[in-house]
Amino acid sequence: MNYILVLQWPGRSEVDYDELIAMEDLLLEELPESHGVVDGHDFGSGEMNIFVHTERPVEAFADVMTALSSQPRWTDARAAYRPIEADEFVILWPKTLKHFSVS
Repeated sequence: MNYILVLQWPGRSEVDYDELIAMEDLLLEELPESHGVVDGHDFGSGEMNIFVHTERPVEAFADVMTALSSQPRWTDARAAYRPIEADEFVILWPKTLKHFSVS
């Protein structure tokens, strides 16, 4: 897989963590393997992330939107991808986001 797609939300509480795990589990069920492989999560520094390894980040993100857009946390979602070897992210969501990083 050439890219890593990062899905990110604000997160600080145990409830946030439980929601992260539920979203990750949903993606494990719903994301077509041809578009990406869910490769874990992290939680800390006020944010929570789900990582997807993919060769097709735009298609994988479309699948993520289909799977998660009805979830209550979707309104806080941020998403970006980068080549595995690179440091700079290409922002996918929301369209108005100007900076993306993983703490």
